[in-house]
Amino acid sequence: MTACRRLVWGACLGLGLGVALSGLSTAAGQDTRPRVLVTEVDGQITPVIANHLDAALDRAERRGDEAVVVTINTPGGLDTSMRKIVQRFLAARVPVVAYVSPQGARAASAGAIITFAAHVAAMAPGTAIGASTPVDLEGGDVERKVVNDAAAFAESIARLRGRNVEFAVDTVREGRSASADEAVEIGAVDLAARSVPELLDAVDGREVAPSGDGHRVVLRTSGADIDEYDMSLFRSIQQVLADPNIAFLFLSLGTLGIVYELASPGIGAGGVVGVIFILLALFSLSVLPVNAVGLLLLALAAALFIAELFAPGVGIAAGGGTAALMLSGVFLFRDTPGLDVSLAVVTPVAAVVGAAVIVAGRLVVRSGRTPSTTTGPGLFRGRVVTVRRAEGSRGQTFIEGAWWNVRSSGPSLADGDTARVIDVDGLDLVVEPESPPPTDQHPTGEP
Repeated sequence: MTACRRLVWGACLGLGLGVALSGLSTAAGQDTRPRVLVTEVDGQITPVIANHLDAALDRAERRGDEAVVVTINTPGGLDTSMRKIVQRFLAARVPVVAYVSPQGARAASAGAIITFAAHVAAMAPGTAIGASTPVDLEGGDVERKVVNDAAAFAESIARLRGRNVEFAVDTVREGRSASADEAVEIGAVDLAARSVPELLDAVDGREVAPSGDGHRVVLRTSGADIDEYDMSLFRSIQQVLADPNIAFLFLSLGTLGIVYELASPGIGAGGVVGVIFILLALFSLSVLPVNAVGLLLLALAAALFIAELFAPGVGIAAGGGTAALMLSGVFLFRDTPGLDVSLAVVTPVAAVVGAAVIVAGRLVVRSGRTPSTTTGPGLFRGRVVTVRRAEGSRGQTFIEGAWWNVRSSGPSLADGDTARVIDVDGLDLVVEPESPPPTDQHPTGEP
């Protein structure tokens, strides 16, 4: 009996030990499963995008992720932000895979050079890469220097990553572009893939040198866990604001709000909304390349709009302000690929703002002609009063709990006459006699 019990206890102990070891093995297998961080660049290359990618790489480096996949769909953007991203890719301690995706996407201008800087460059079918020629309003020798600098930069990045140097230079000097198939064929990118999982399977086993010191690692990305790293809400709002069209719209609406606040003084919705829009626009101006001429034209537009309020006429000042506002939209931001103001936005916004300013000017004129009903000289204007203690063209009247001096603008006054107040001159009410009252009544409070 004792032997049987020992046999049973031994079997149970062995079963429990086997289950425990199996659990440990499974946990260990889960811990060693590769993980890949996937993030997205969709839109213009701005300081917001540069900060987002920097945060994504920091996260992947802290956790020891196998790789970072950056899906790219951009028309271009700021040169300074592009260079910051490239420098971060070159210094990354985790392999970076640039993936031009989804189908129909493009890595144009700054996006092309960012793609060249990744350890692995891939494209989805139906995508394009290239057209990296910088654009500058100044032209001439300055433009050639900018192009030469950008071409040298693209060449150095392509040579460092072993990509087609000639194509990289042509994207800058000639504005050359290539489809996904052509880019793979000429060695501008490494491969084509239809999806992120297919891309991870395709790059599995590829050797890269993420640290920049010559040390090479082998990518183990097949079947890896994918961690989607989305842009935070705050950064998403910043990216929306870092749009020249939004900046111009907010500047225009903010100016209009201030104009309407001046048209009807006080702490009103116009002033509050106007200040908010202008503050949001100032953030846009802080991250976008701004021309001084555009700012001066914007200031001129605001001055002309305000002038329309104080000297309203046939709308000449408002018309000049509208023209200045349209020109400010054209010249406010430097001509950067992917970061330009659309005339489809500038023209209607400027026209609406100009028309609204003309309306505000008319409101100012109308309010100046309307008697005040609360305070000031127009308080009693239009009131009918009864004259007392009349002597010639002067007398007194009891109104609103107080005695006032009255002065006729025409005929002499008689005690008991009714008159209409037409103006206030100091402490005298200027009246226009009407007709004597039917009865002789004394106001309450008469001594």
